[in-house]
Amino acid sequence: MSIKTNLFDSSEIRSITQKKGAFSVLEYSRDASVSPDIAQMAFFSSEMNIRKKQLIIQLDGKTGVHVQAKAMQLMIGDIDATTDVKGAGDLFKKIVSSAVTDETIIKPYYSGDGTLVLEPTYRYIILEDLKEWPRGIVIDDGMFLACEDSVEMDLSGRKNASSLLFGHEGLVNSAFYGDGILALESPVPRDELIVVDLDDSIIKIDGNMAIAWSPQLRFTVEKSMKTLVGSAVSGEGLVNVYEGTGKVWIAPVRTNRGISIPEK
Repeated sequence: MSIKTNLFDSSEIRSITQKKGAFSVLEYSRDASVSPDIAQMAFFSSEMNIRKKQLIIQLDGKTGVHVQAKAMQLMIGDIDATTDVKGAGDLFKKIVSSAVTDETIIKPYYSGDGTLVLEPTYRYIILEDLKEWPRGIVIDDGMFLACEDSVEMDLSGRKNASSLLFGHEGLVNSAFYGDGILALESPVPRDELIVVDLDDSIIKIDGNMAIAWSPQLRFTVEKSMKTLVGSAVSGEGLVNVYEGTGKVWIAPVRTNRGISIPEK
């Protein structure tokens, strides 16, 4: 028994734009199935890089994957789907984590030999090799899409009062360790990310614009200037501070929040 599919074939409207490990990203350069009343919006959306994307996972019978719940669209071939719950204690931990993050309780686990296709998204899919994050990566809520089963999933919580009360990064975030590929849904494309590598140094960010960071970095919130009066006069207020040795991803134009409209 064999199965053939044109998923990986390039055409005028779609092509594979990324590939790492078991993951490939299928991107649609334009939407060819729109109705006349939204055709103009669809055209300009594609011109502005607002395009549908799908994550395709090629399973080889050896490597399994964890996937965000309700993300599956197609299973082609001999693929088994199970939960990632390992017992009552693990279920309780997942319930607690879902209560304090925007991640789902259960992340289905897929294994076998075949092709798994996830639902389309207009967000930007980033395939990241954890070799680039030797001590792990912490991500913003809602960014997890899938990972190979060699990746260890955990939680990273706030360790001080200032980041807990004023950091606006949530009580805890999902953290990933080990070897393997991690698929993320980013609010901005990789080309727009500001990547900062810290070596026993510090970065201060006005707002919660960091979308991923090394778990060993010390995260605090402090005044932008030495005095409350100075911070109030400058208009900057509080800043998120990451200190130590590690990496930070910053989305500078995240949903264009806080960006001034140029005067005419």
